[in-house]
Amino acid sequence: MRDRLILLPGWGLGTAALEPLAASLRALDAKLHVELMPLPELDGSDVPVWLDHLDRTLPTDTWLGGWSLGGMLAAELAARRGDHCCGLVTMGSNASFVARADWPHGMPTDTFNTFLDGCRSHTQVTLKRFKSLCSQGAQAPRSLARLLEVGVPATDPLYLATGLEVLRKLDTRAALSNFGGPQLHLFAGSDALVPVEAAKALFELLQDVEVGIVEDSAHAFLLEHAQALATFIKTFLHESGDD
Repeated sequence: MRDRLILLPGWGLGTAALEPLAASLRALDAKLHVELMPLPELDGSDVPVWLDHLDRTLPTDTWLGGWSLGGMLAAELAARRGDHCCGLVTMGSNASFVARADWPHGMPTDTFNTFLDGCRSHTQVTLKRFKSLCSQGAQAPRSLARLLEVGVPATDPLYLATGLEVLRKLDTRAALSNFGGPQLHLFAGSDALVPVEAAKALFELLQDVEVGIVEDSAHAFLLEHAQALATFIKTFLHESGDD
């Protein structure tokens, strides 16, 4: 259904952070059905198993998208589904969240491993730190951090840790290159978690996709600039044949 967009959230914060964006999209286009789906809660971090779960759970022949980890999973699922995915929309999603030898535009491995250890041993402290990082670079970071507190689900620390392990493993470059449908990738210009260099590198890698940067915005820019992102997405969907 070309009038149906499925969005997956980022790590640790649930679907509530996507609600303002979904509301803005519905207000801009009454014909667009926007659905928010939670991330899997699985006790293992095998990426194909996560994708199998999403493939069973999410409807086919729709647009797929998501924020951060959710966008990375959507990219992998889009590549798996091929012609049965109308197109892909990601927000604040690095091709590889963790830096690699051939992709330096991610978080250093040691930093990520420290964060993962903190998630396992001091879950609430780590989540608080994560919300702060999501807000860093915003015009009003404290207000944005408070917004991120709203509607956060009580998630078992085991599932939070396995989600981070999946995030560490994911490298979506092959999936993005292999998916032939329309793609829109939106990035925050002052993101403390996904460097803006990742947006430029992604455009150089793919070239035939749309990449946009929202200047002076944080990783949680889907809350900070919901209306602007909704306008970007609506325009992209319509230009890609969603009329």
